[in-house]
Amino acid sequence: MGTTAAVVLAAGGGRRFEGEGHKLLAPFRGSTVVTQAVQAAVDAGLDEVVVVVGAIDVRAVLPAGVTVVDNPRWAEGQATSLQVARQAVAAAGHDAMVVGLGDQPLIEPAAWAAVAASTSPIAVATYDGQRRNPVRLAEEVWPLLPSEGDEGARSLIRGRSDLVEAVPCPGTPVDIDTQEDLRRWS
Repeated sequence: MGTTAAVVLAAGGGRRFEGEGHKLLAPFRGSTVVTQAVQAAVDAGLDEVVVVVGAIDVRAVLPAGVTVVDNPRWAEGQATSLQVARQAVAAAGHDAMVVGLGDQPLIEPAAWAAVAASTSPIAVATYDGQRRNPVRLAEEVWPLLPSEGDEGARSLIRGRSDLVEAVPCPGTPVDIDTQEDLRRWS
């Protein structure tokens, strides 16, 4: 049996979050948005947690023991962060990765674990029937991931629906993209 890494993409610029500071470092339920998101991945108990950073350095607020990798091309879109994650996960010898976002602090550890437990090449968390993160990607589909643009695995999921398993999950998959989102969900 192979190993699975949790990957949290936290490299974006957070353009829509108007106000002081970056959305990932915004106070959220006793910590920060990114701390909550990464802690859920840690608490899921996968073999390693990899956090991809770029626009800002969030290392100071991350839980101990996570692996941080830099994406110098973060401004070119989410696909570049996914490729950085893919390289790090492959170099560590994992054969699957479960990918989530640093601005989704209400995804529960149980969602990470449920998606990781799938044996399908692609597994997508669903909440009340809606597809969201996290997404499990087996090594066999990594070559099919986009290398440019601001879309991660969505294009792969659309193009290869025959490989996708929907996994019902607990939690609230909201993104904290704006000040309004932060006020609503804090």
